[in-house]
Amino acid sequence: MPDSDSLELPQGTLHLLILQTLAPEPLHGWAISQRIQQITRDVVQIPQGSLYPALHRLERRGWIAASWDVSANNRRAKYYKLTAAGKKQLNQETGDWQKLVTAVARVLKTC
Repeated sequence: MPDSDSLELPQGTLHLLILQTLAPEPLHGWAISQRIQQITRDVVQIPQGSLYPALHRLERRGWIAASWDVSANNRRAKYYKLTAAGKKQLNQETGDWQKLVTAVARVLKTC
């Protein structure tokens, strides 16, 4: 269960976080979840019941591709990597997110 410092993600944010996490290198599902949790300092904790359906949606859309490999602890794991279409989507979503954050910040400063 998430601790009191964790937040529920707005709709669509999980896809953006996954795409960004995969931008530098392919990762398996558990590593994606752990990396996001680490970067956000435990504010974002993704349960497996949300992560794997999101990975499958991204794969169906062609934004990520999956292949089997051996993990660092010598177990078979499905690794996900960003596709060219995924990079394009990441750029689009990043721009949209930055516009939204700027707009919300303006409202918060004035009200």
